[in-house]
Amino acid sequence: MRRFAVAIHPDPEDGGFVASIPSLPGVYGQGETEEEALEDVKAALEFTLESMAERGEELPAGDEIVRELAV
Repeated sequence: MRRFAVAIHPDPEDGGFVASIPSLPGVYGQGETEEEALEDVKAALEFTLESMAERGEELPAGDEIVRELAV
């Protein structure tokens, strides 16, 4: 099992939320709630990893550790 950081942001244009995988640009999901956005980005991530494997591309390690900083 791999672990990937997920960034979730409110979507000011369409409402709801956008979730992205910072280590894989272009992999994102959207939803009315944070949970929906997470489900959507998980599906996009699974599809991306399967596609990369089929093409013989090196898969990311998926061992990211996330820390939150308040400034």
